[in-house]
Amino acid sequence: MTPTDWTQAEATARTWPALRPKRLVVLAIFVTLAVLPTGLGELTRELMTDAYVQVSVFVAATLMIFYGAERIFGFDLGRALRTAGPMQVPMAALLGATPGCGGAVVVVAAYSSGNVGFGAVVATLTATMGDAAFLLIATRPDAALVVLPLSFAVGIVSGWIVDRVNTLDLRASTEGATHNVPLIGQTRGIDMGYIALGIPGLIVGGAQLAQVDIGSILGIPITWIALTGTFLGLLIWTFSPLAAMTNPADSPVTRAAEETSFISVWVIGAYLAYDYMAAYAGLDLEALFASVAPLLPLIAILIGFVPGCGPQVLVTTLFLNGLIPFAALVGNAISNDGDALFPAIALNPKAAVIATVYSAVPALIVAYGFYFFAPGFMN
Repeated sequence: MTPTDWTQAEATARTWPALRPKRLVVLAIFVTLAVLPTGLGELTRELMTDAYVQVSVFVAATLMIFYGAERIFGFDLGRALRTAGPMQVPMAALLGATPGCGGAVVVVAAYSSGNVGFGAVVATLTATMGDAAFLLIATRPDAALVVLPLSFAVGIVSGWIVDRVNTLDLRASTEGATHNVPLIGQTRGIDMGYIALGIPGLIVGGAQLAQVDIGSILGIPITWIALTGTFLGLLIWTFSPLAAMTNPADSPVTRAAEETSFISVWVIGAYLAYDYMAAYAGLDLEALFASVAPLLPLIAILIGFVPGCGPQVLVTTLFLNGLIPFAALVGNAISNDGDALFPAIALNPKAAVIATVYSAVPALIVAYGFYFFAPGFMN
């Protein structure tokens, strides 16, 4: 499907704006919390600023690079996988290890259309950390340099083993599946504004990683830039016709703005949930988790079975705050499929569920290997 399949008027009428009552409620809650003149409002604005400069701008930059390269060079991943031969499983694992969910969805669709084997599906879903990878890269790049390559390697090994032992044929046609993803059409002004605003945000975020307070040096109003970017993203997400993934026929700017906004909502939610509990509920999460320490890797792995980005982002947030060990993080990273599980289930539910179950085995082995033999690693 290409933008010419619809007239621009049809595309605009069908996709923008869309009335989503639940998202409107979330938007209203976030706005209310942010504008409060009390300490709660101040804390909310600080957390939204942190979420924007620490995660959102890096997500947008990564997606712009990925989708821009895809558009410029015009490569077809499904075709490349079909002709990859013995490199099919490593390629699928590499697509899964790419931050976000797009690569994993491509592999599941390629399996359903007969382009790859089931081992490739297991490899990509095992290797993917979903959108939580963006949060880890932006805040703990040292941990990301271990988790992502490790998940990639485990995905390759798991995929090769499954290709040797699996006898199930779970293929189902996905003809027309891409037509179920709404097309935005022409790049909107809000998309361009959101991406443009991310440029100063990216500079600030990069400076923070280098421990340089560039805002004070240059007099940049960081908070207002971040809050403006945050609420532009919330508006894009609130009125978006999309569930999570974008249509490949849309422009890289639109795709980056849409998917970054979707991810950012979960990141903001995780940031607020943790700090609100610590500041106002008096909840000592460290003591709570310490009481069930041996079960934390297992709990994190089970959370990985939950479709969606939010629970996995929360697990990563707990690790970043020192509340769960690295073993739990890596177990969750291997077992979780992030947002990729939603379209994967829609395209091929049996394959998605069985591949997810298969990923539990290496997740348990690796997680408890770290827990018993390297308990203090990366903590």
